[in-house]
Amino acid sequence: MPTYQAPTGDVLFLLNDVFHWERYANLPGFADASPDVVEAILVEGAKLADEILQPVNQSGDREGCTRHEDGSVTTPKGFKEAYKAYVEGGWIGISADPEYGGQGLPYTLAAILNEFHAGANMAFTMYPGLTQTAIAAINTHASAELKRLYLPKMIEGAWSGTMNLTEPHCGTDLGLLKTKAAPNGDGSYAITGQKIFISAGEQDLTENIVHLVLARIEGAPAGTRGISLFIVPKFIPDSNGKPGKRNAVSCGALEHKMGIHGNSTCVMNHDGAQGWLVGEANRGLNAMFVMMNEARLGVANQGLSQSEASYQNAVVYARERLQGRSLSGAKQPDKPADSLMVHPDIRRMLLEIRSFNEAARALMIYSTLKADVAHRAADEKERKEADEALSLLTPVMKGVFTDRGFDNAVKAQQVFGGHGYIGEWGMEQFVRDARIAMIYEGANGIQALDLVGRKLPKDAGKAVMNFFNEVGGYIKENEADEAMKPYLGSLKTGLGHLQQGTMWFMQNAMAKPDNAGAGSYDYMHMFGLVALGYMWAKIAKAALAKKAADASQAAAMDAKLIAGKFFMERVMPETAAHLVRISTGADTMMSMPADAF
Repeated sequence: MPTYQAPTGDVLFLLNDVFHWERYANLPGFADASPDVVEAILVEGAKLADEILQPVNQSGDREGCTRHEDGSVTTPKGFKEAYKAYVEGGWIGISADPEYGGQGLPYTLAAILNEFHAGANMAFTMYPGLTQTAIAAINTHASAELKRLYLPKMIEGAWSGTMNLTEPHCGTDLGLLKTKAAPNGDGSYAITGQKIFISAGEQDLTENIVHLVLARIEGAPAGTRGISLFIVPKFIPDSNGKPGKRNAVSCGALEHKMGIHGNSTCVMNHDGAQGWLVGEANRGLNAMFVMMNEARLGVANQGLSQSEASYQNAVVYARERLQGRSLSGAKQPDKPADSLMVHPDIRRMLLEIRSFNEAARALMIYSTLKADVAHRAADEKERKEADEALSLLTPVMKGVFTDRGFDNAVKAQQVFGGHGYIGEWGMEQFVRDARIAMIYEGANGIQALDLVGRKLPKDAGKAVMNFFNEVGGYIKENEADEAMKPYLGSLKTGLGHLQQGTMWFMQNAMAKPDNAGAGSYDYMHMFGLVALGYMWAKIAKAALAKKAADASQAAAMDAKLIAGKFFMERVMPETAAHLVRISTGADTMMSMPADAF
């Protein structure tokens, strides 16, 4: 049976030594999150992950969800008890608005805990995770009346939230959606249409489910300009705010999926269901993007979480499994064979995973701190720049974290050899669960197009130039430090490649847009490598300082320094290949006739 332990110590090192948590104490919510309070919260969150969520991960995968004839859905055994513990701990509302019952703590803490909980049980964590993103959309765009009616119950965890976007004929291209909204004459609308792939669309964990549904009001413009967002509750709240009449929204079927079996992925039928407009008519995508952008960071976290969980199990197996002898001579002569740890290729796989995990976790914290600044800082310029940086990094993180998270789950499975293919060890579940993260909330090719087509040129490239200046400034500031040279040389080369790729798009994509499309995926991954390399430089600097200040930390810090050096030597050079591929353009790629494939 697989195991999992939330990486609390690594997170505390990042918060305190790399990002200097105390520097954010002036922001609202941070004053109540002193380092000792943060540590206590993380320890409790880790305990929930390790002791309650992880034990029902594999069993939940095997049992899955069950739809009954009346359209109700039962979640796997143990999920209701786990959800009760989640609610009682106040985890859903940890960063939510105190006006509606939230704790108002930094969003960064919520993101860290989501990694812990998804690492322990990704399918389960999607239930409260979707509620958190729905809370954000409602709080940002809904009327005061709708907020008062829905947010307290959702933040409490008594009610859950979903997002209903995809239809059988349209996924990414939402302008094609057919779900209709007809005015009822009382301020509400009748919502009619079918939505598919709706995570947590029906379940037995909460007393009500609040669906956020995209639909087109009768007479609205075609395309995305005519889309509106609606709250469609499973049970319509009565005058006392309690679940009342059953609404005309139901689960028509459960999707049979490759992974995340413990989460109910539903076909949702809206048969004239009563809904209430969120925000302005025909501006639904603006409101939904609040939820989608938070969800994309959540999905990036899922990629990291499955990489971490699979890594932990692969390390345990590699230490214990005796197989073959070291190429340089027996290392355990008293045993019939050496452990897998003596083999360079096993170490290659483990270090590729670990060097990603630590840098990705740092980049997640770096980015969510930007989110906290964007929402909480007093200075408008500071808020705007933080929001621009987060907007630039979101597609990079979603695409790169989930691609590499899946690859890393496969590598960890490979460490087990044949046993990795057998269900009881749990590695094949990590592979299956990680796979969906590359697809939902915008497939990774779409993330790459968003990065190149929207995020790079926005405001004349201000955000990307700020990133280049920040990384370049950090290199210049630290390049005289001899101990930092193993981490800065490759970063400087990678940054140069990223700048060349950016310039190539500027020179070649305007006249020929297919060049941008052909190179966007490589550009996204090149950007990700540089961002991760930047994090490794910051980690290395903090590790060197901590090692010098506290000899008891030397072994732990040396391990980080080795992992970072490995990343710079073996992973960062991939930027060169990405640049070459970008520079070939689209001619060959687009030349083959469609019927020749």
